[in-house]
Amino acid sequence: MKLIAAFAALFAVVDAVELTGDNYDGLVAGKTVFLKFYAPWCGHCKKIAPDWEKLEKEWDGHAVGFVGSVDCAGDGKSVCDSNGIQGFPTLKWGDPSALEDYQGGRTFSDMNTWAKENLKPVCSVSNIALCDDEKKALIAKYQAMDSAALKAEVDTAEGAIAKAEKDFQEEVGKLQKAYEGLNAAKEADIAKVKSSGLSMMKSVKKARDAAPAEGSDEL
Repeated sequence: MKLIAAFAALFAVVDAVELTGDNYDGLVAGKTVFLKFYAPWCGHCKKIAPDWEKLEKEWDGHAVGFVGSVDCAGDGKSVCDSNGIQGFPTLKWGDPSALEDYQGGRTFSDMNTWAKENLKPVCSVSNIALCDDEKKALIAKYQAMDSAALKAEVDTAEGAIAKAEKDFQEEVGKLQKAYEGLNAAKEADIAKVKSSGLSMMKSVKKARDAAPAEGSDEL
């Protein structure tokens, strides 16, 4: 019986590590994380899923690095909202309370190679010894603030990020309208040229080019 149990444990499949608003703090405490924020209906999420699940298995039980997933359409919505997730899949990493965007490749090989280089203890409030003097001073500055002042600083910074995103979307909208206008003008110009007799001109030219030249001996 023990032998059977041992084999079962050896070949057991590690389930995907799903983070929710309830278990997030407990599972990531003291870890440097690599997280996939996704939605079940997202096509790109489904494409990356096999490599990501393989990566989760590779890092399961690691002392420092943690690889997991957050379902933004399910129980992980609050985690996604608190991290400003707007597109899927979004990959983030680092201190669980201050995640950064991952910009690398999305194959298992790319992500695992990157994880081996980066999922290690990093500078944070809980790991001040790993911080340089500049970051230590910044942490000390914020720790000295009262709660209201600190919240105001956070709100200001997040407001600036939200404004930057809003400004970007507005400019993209303007570009889209400009593109649509330019494309409509282009199509109108092309239609005008074609309706002026282009097809007939080309037909006559083709016939003329195929006809024997004047003065030719060809019968």
